[in-house]
Amino acid sequence: MTITRWTPFSDLAVLQNRLNSIFNDFGAPEGRSESLASGNFTPAVDVYEDAQKIVLKLDVPGIRQEDIDVRLENQTLTVKGERKFEKEEKEENFHRIERRYGSFIRMFTLPQTADMEKVSADYKDGVLQVEIAKKSEAQPKQIKIGVAGTGPKQVEAKTAA
Repeated sequence: MTITRWTPFSDLAVLQNRLNSIFNDFGAPEGRSESLASGNFTPAVDVYEDAQKIVLKLDVPGIRQEDIDVRLENQTLTVKGERKFEKEEKEENFHRIERRYGSFIRMFTLPQTADMEKVSADYKDGVLQVEIAKKSEAQPKQIKIGVAGTGPKQVEAKTAA
């Protein structure tokens, strides 16, 4: 008798791969397993903050600075743009197209501590960096703790004679 190891999740992984394949091929032109990826481009973003500012970094490679629109309205930062497909290449010459093309919009609700008057945006090497300063009253203040007295007190012991 042969002992075989039972792996309960291997069947689920096979099923998941089959479903992914079905959904990826859905809507593809007849005879092709992949289609042009258009309209589903969403740039990745990192958001972090320190005591003075909030910083957003968006990955937007292949997009010209003129094709990016950054707006700030009602505590909402909106970044719009479009990555255009190069029309000079013929579609039938491609073997594989994995990069996403199309327009995108990302919206971020900013906290009340953000100073809407002090916003800057820089674009370098395919990364858009937006910095929003925090209001001065929102920045942390360090409070010094005073020490009562300068050191330990010396107490003389009196002995009864």
